[in-house]
Amino acid sequence: MTKVNVLIFVESRYKINRIRIKQTVERTIDRNEIASAVEVSIAVVGDRKMRELSKKYKGEDKTRNILSFSQAEGEPVQMPNDTLRLGDIVISFPQVIRDASRDEMLVDDKVDELIEHGLMHLLGLHHE
Repeated sequence: MTKVNVLIFVESRYKINRIRIKQTVERTIDRNEIASAVEVSIAVVGDRKMRELSKKYKGEDKTRNILSFSQAEGEPVQMPNDTLRLGDIVISFPQVIRDASRDEMLVDDKVDELIEHGLMHLLGLHHE
């Protein structure tokens, strides 16, 4: 199993399952057969912060459920200790709750789905 370091930052009012998030990252990394050690950061924020990021980086004045920021567009960054630094995933928790309700899913399942989606982007595997 690949060594995976998941840095998780959560705005204090949101209750998330850190262990489950780490397991989702590990499962996605293993399924994509990434051999080197990997590091990724995940931030769970509110709609206001997400709208700010969306405006700044996407030019859209709206909230969204997820944004992913690759450490290096196109080329992954290899740290001196051979850890592959993928980048950052930001999730809007209020948007996740709305999406989960709309899709009749558990919030934790929606978080898993979005983290996997964001990781695929960071790995350079984009949806068509």
